[in-house]
Amino acid sequence: MQSFTTDSGSKTTAAARLFAQSLRRGDVVALFGDLGSGKTQFVKGVCEAFAVRETVTSPTFVIVNRYDGRDVAGEELLLYHVDLYRIRTISEIYDLGYEEIVRSQGICMIEWAEMLGELLPDRRYDVRLSLGSRENERRIEIERVDSPRTEPHRSNLQKLGQS
Repeated sequence: MQSFTTDSGSKTTAAARLFAQSLRRGDVVALFGDLGSGKTQFVKGVCEAFAVRETVTSPTFVIVNRYDGRDVAGEELLLYHVDLYRIRTISEIYDLGYEEIVRSQGICMIEWAEMLGELLPDRRYDVRLSLGSRENERRIEIERVDSPRTEPHRSNLQKLGQS
């Protein structure tokens, strides 16, 4: 597990750029954290690492942003930034083209990934961001998940009875 403590948006971005060196085509990054914990700032850093030229913004209202980037060999690489904050049903997730996005040869970063439950890929990176005890402090923990679940994991949507 990798851990970082940052005290500014630029340092959160820098931590994400460093983490991005381990990402490969087809990887999924599940982002967990409260509002304001730095999830979008982290995505900005990953996008910077892959030479995205567009302005990276939170897709809270559009749900999915797609960015054109470049891998280390200079080849085109699509980066998907998904924000599930406003999603209320499993069918909405499928309507986004979720399966195509996570199975693409791009890199998929999902904010509010806890909404997915069993739809989360078994192979992914879990990035947990939390507020620190000091102003502007963020704690970032990154864990590689690479094994099937041993028990079913229900999404928050399913727990609420919304499907």
